[in-house]
Amino acid sequence: MTERTPAPGGVERIFGLASATACALLAAIALYSAGYGLIDPKFHRAAGFALALVVGIAASRQLRRKRSARGRSHAAALLALDLVMLVAGLWSVWSFHSVQTQMEEALYDVTTADAWPALAGLAVFLELCRRLWGWGLFGVGAFGVLYLLFGQDLPGILGHTGFSLKEVAEALWYNTNKGVFGSITNIVLNTVFIFIIFGVLLEGTGAGDTLLKFAFRATRRTRGGPAHAAILASSLFGTMSGSTVANTVGTGTFTIPMIKKRGFSPAFAAGIEATASSGGQIMPPIMGAAALVMADLTGVGYLTVIVAALVPALFYYFSLVAAVTVEARRQGIEIQPLSIDDRITTVDLVNSVLFIAPILTVIGSLVAGFSTSAAGFHAVVVLLVLSVLNPRVREDPLRVWRSLLGGAKSGASLMIAIAAIGILVGALDSTGLGLKLAQVISSLRGDSLFSALLVAMAGALVLGMGMPTLPAYLIIILVMGPAIQELGVSMLTAHMFVFYYGVASSLTPPVAIAAYAAAPIAQANPLTTAFMAFRLGMAKFIIPFVFAFYPTILIVEEFSLGPFLWIVARTCFCIWLFSTALSGFDRRRLTLPEIILRFAAAFAVLAISPVIHLPAIALGLALIAVDILAARAAASPSGEGK
Repeated sequence: MTERTPAPGGVERIFGLASATACALLAAIALYSAGYGLIDPKFHRAAGFALALVVGIAASRQLRRKRSARGRSHAAALLALDLVMLVAGLWSVWSFHSVQTQMEEALYDVTTADAWPALAGLAVFLELCRRLWGWGLFGVGAFGVLYLLFGQDLPGILGHTGFSLKEVAEALWYNTNKGVFGSITNIVLNTVFIFIIFGVLLEGTGAGDTLLKFAFRATRRTRGGPAHAAILASSLFGTMSGSTVANTVGTGTFTIPMIKKRGFSPAFAAGIEATASSGGQIMPPIMGAAALVMADLTGVGYLTVIVAALVPALFYYFSLVAAVTVEARRQGIEIQPLSIDDRITTVDLVNSVLFIAPILTVIGSLVAGFSTSAAGFHAVVVLLVLSVLNPRVREDPLRVWRSLLGGAKSGASLMIAIAAIGILVGALDSTGLGLKLAQVISSLRGDSLFSALLVAMAGALVLGMGMPTLPAYLIIILVMGPAIQELGVSMLTAHMFVFYYGVASSLTPPVAIAAYAAAPIAQANPLTTAFMAFRLGMAKFIIPFVFAFYPTILIVEEFSLGPFLWIVARTCFCIWLFSTALSGFDRRRLTLPEIILRFAAAFAVLAISPVIHLPAIALGLALIAVDILAARAAASPSGEGK
């Protein structure tokens, strides 16, 4: 028997109503600030966290009810704890607003009495972070607090001069440049929030099912069929969900069973869906929330980030298409008719307008010179106006309202995560630990850019392990960014480099959250799925090195058509050699020497010196020619008789 979630009682209904009201207010604030003008910063940040606190506590109670059934006494104790957290959290947010108001009106120094609500707020938001995002992100924030309080006793570069309770409160709470209410919170509230609402609205108004149908239609004549459709659909779904796990579950529930039915193994079906879904974060034109934050942190503009991300993202999806093609050949899977009705109906065409028009609105607004948040607001307005074209929306208009609240709820959950990131920012900035780590990395690298990037990659994967994309990116750029920029790499390239590894961390065992989300759908072993996703997404680990050494690929930096086309061709060739070597198959099963030579040629093709990459290209072409001739010989009548 399956356990049922207990029916909500009166208390849960009150929390649910409070959460819905808070979500409605958050959505209204996001729409107003994006479309009509900035709100007073201290009020905006205080209101954002106060409302996120209400939503977060209600969401954590809902999660708790799903996971376990407790006795009445236990439930009463947990309710009391939640109410204490709510009161303490609101007190601490009010204290922030009050202190900021006094700072604006006169010279005011944070007092020891101000430290207590600040510490209460840190404890409340860290506990909420643990409940909603797990121990990893909680550990990041807790480290920031404990490091400020006790780091003076640590040896070597880890030690600092020491901070009093008042100074900790000032650094982590009563500061609008760093800490919980710092600049990252400002970016999320003013820019990211409207796009989170836009993405959920886009999915709720009916674009998702149509995207899947178009993807199946476009790939029906390929060997991979539904696997290729999953790649295409997931690249577009990333625009809507902004979350690797949500993307994996949203498309995977439909695509994974069909991939298995085509003949692929359960682990491969789950692995390719997880890998494709994680790529939605790096695929223009919308990408994920991390790209919006990147545009603000680098100051280059969102349109520039979109353009810079395009070619690397296409490389990544080309690598997935190649991996599916090779796997289909290896398993002898041929083109088969689809088992679903892939006819494009009038409703599908209407729903495609619901997807295309808002995306074009975003791009058009950016080109016209509007701010990123204004572009998001215009897209939401266009989407809401066009949503009535969908018969499902006309039958159930409240689905738009539910989507609006769902987007605000997702944004509130992100705010809880940002609190932990803000704590880390405050700790690193106040102690200078980030710059100290950059110096250590600089001493380890010697004079080699490649070795330094390897160290940065390893550190980025460890720091981002198990994190959602935006927190992973922020943690990595805070710690590794200064070190990478010291190598002579531009700011945008450095941010793109760590951004890719922030996304890749969701596929890296042992904490591959995207793979673990896909495995139950495929009824596959989670760890096997994680290693499969890691193998299939291996190109994601190579591509950042390509644009670090060849920034012309980013188009917006050092662009020259000839070198651009040359490195694009070489990278595609590298990806094909690499994919076939990983699978041990091309048109036939490869021998061990062929696999080793293909790996060597794949990496050498990307070498800067023509003395290395030209012979590597010749070797790669020779290996492919040998494979084609051997496959033809084996398939010929004379070959079959041998």
